[in-house]
Amino acid sequence: MTDSNLPPTGRGSLTDDLRWRGLIQDSTGPDELRTLLDGAGAAFYVGFDPTAPSLHVGHLMQVATARRLQLTGHRPLLLVGGATGQIGDPKESAERSLNPPEVVASWVQRIRDQLAPFVSYTGDNAAQLVNNLDWTGEMSVVEFLRDVGKHFPVNKMLAREVVRARLESGISFTEFSYQLLQANDFFELHRRYGCQLQFGGSDQWGNITAGVDYVRRRGHGPVQAFTTPLVTKSDGSKFGKTEGGAIWLDPEMTSPYAFYQFWINVDDRDVGRYLRYFSFRSREELEVLEKETAERPAARAAQRALAEELTTLVHGEREMAQVVAASQALFGRGSLEELSPATLRAALAEAGLVHLGELPDVATLLKESGLVPSMKEARRVIAEGGAYVNNNRVTEADAVIAPEALLHGRYLVLRRGKRSFAGVELDSKS
Repeated sequence: MTDSNLPPTGRGSLTDDLRWRGLIQDSTGPDELRTLLDGAGAAFYVGFDPTAPSLHVGHLMQVATARRLQLTGHRPLLLVGGATGQIGDPKESAERSLNPPEVVASWVQRIRDQLAPFVSYTGDNAAQLVNNLDWTGEMSVVEFLRDVGKHFPVNKMLAREVVRARLESGISFTEFSYQLLQANDFFELHRRYGCQLQFGGSDQWGNITAGVDYVRRRGHGPVQAFTTPLVTKSDGSKFGKTEGGAIWLDPEMTSPYAFYQFWINVDDRDVGRYLRYFSFRSREELEVLEKETAERPAARAAQRALAEELTTLVHGEREMAQVVAASQALFGRGSLEELSPATLRAALAEAGLVHLGELPDVATLLKESGLVPSMKEARRVIAEGGAYVNNNRVTEADAVIAPEALLHGRYLVLRRGKRSFAGVELDSKS
C-alpha cells in the first residue's frame, strides 16, 4: 500500500505490537489469531452504528486500530450500520429512542465521510465502506427467523451481561434481537468479501462471539475476533466527556481547537497509555515521550505530541497549524490578526467568551470577562502592568478600546498576566 494518506510502517509482528500497546483484551484462539494477524493480509471488519450525527473520540480506538491493521497489510471493511443503527445495541439503563430511518440514513453518510481520512481506498488492501442495510433491508421477517434466528439458543442470549441487567426493568424484542443482526453481519461479510476477522470494544464481546459462533453454525469459517479495552481515565471520570459535553470528530460540533485542547489537557497518568492506543509513532519514540513525562511533566511533551498527531489526523494539517498558531497567539507569542474568525472564536469560547452590546472601559472589561472579581482588583492589575488587550499592555483603567481594534470586527482577547485569558464578543446591533 503506497497511498500518501498513510505513513510507512515496519511489518514486524502485528500481534506483539498490539499486545504491547494494550489493544487486545479478549480474543478467540490466541494462536489462530496470531497466525491471522501476522500472516498475509486478511479482510477484517469493524462496525459503527449511526446513533448520532458524528463519531466521537470514544470511536477513535476502533478507527485507529483499523488504520493500524491496514498499515500492516490487512484489508478494512468499515461497516456503518444503516440497519443496526435503526435499532441500537441495548443500553444497561433504558430502552433507546428509535430515530427515523431518514435521519439514520443522513447520519450514515456523515459517518462514512468522517472515516475517510483514517484509511486508504487504493492499493492491494484498499479499504471498503459497507452498509448492513444492503443485506438486512431486503430480508423478510420469515427469512430472518428461519435462516438466522434458529441458530441462536435463547439461554445464551439471556446470559449476555447487558441483557441480564435489563431483564427486571424490561427489554423489548427489538433490542434483544440486536445480537442476531450483528452476528449476521459477520456471516454476510464473510460470505460476500471473505472477511476473516472482527474486532470491537470489549463491551461488544458477547455480540462478537455470537457472530463467530454463527458463522461456524452456518458451515463457514474459521473466523477470528478480538476486542480492545474500553478507554478509561485515571480520575474516574468518563473518557471523551468534558464540561461542554462529548468531544466529537465533526468540526461543527467540536471545533479543532477544542479537540486539540482535550488532548493537551490529558492527565499525566493517562497520556502514556493514550499514546500507545492512538499514536502511530514507533515503540522507541513512545518510550522516549513516556520518559520525558516522568522526568519533566510540566513540559507536557507527550500531551503535545498526542494532540498534534490526532488533530492533524482528524482535521488536517491546515487546521492543525491554525490551532497551534492560536495557542501561541493567545499568550502573546504570535499574531492574533492572522487567526481565522472560526479558530479565534473557538479558542475564546474554550477560555470563556462574554457577549457585550457595547465596549465599556478596560477595567469593566476585565471584571465582566471574569478575569478579576472586582473593579478594585481590575484597577490594581492594570496599574501593575498585568492587563493586556489583544496582546497590548493597557495602563489606563478608564480607557475605552476603539472599535477598529476589534479582531474581525467583533472580538477582543483579554489577558491577565501570562496565563489567564478570556474573550469578548461584541454583539452586532440590530
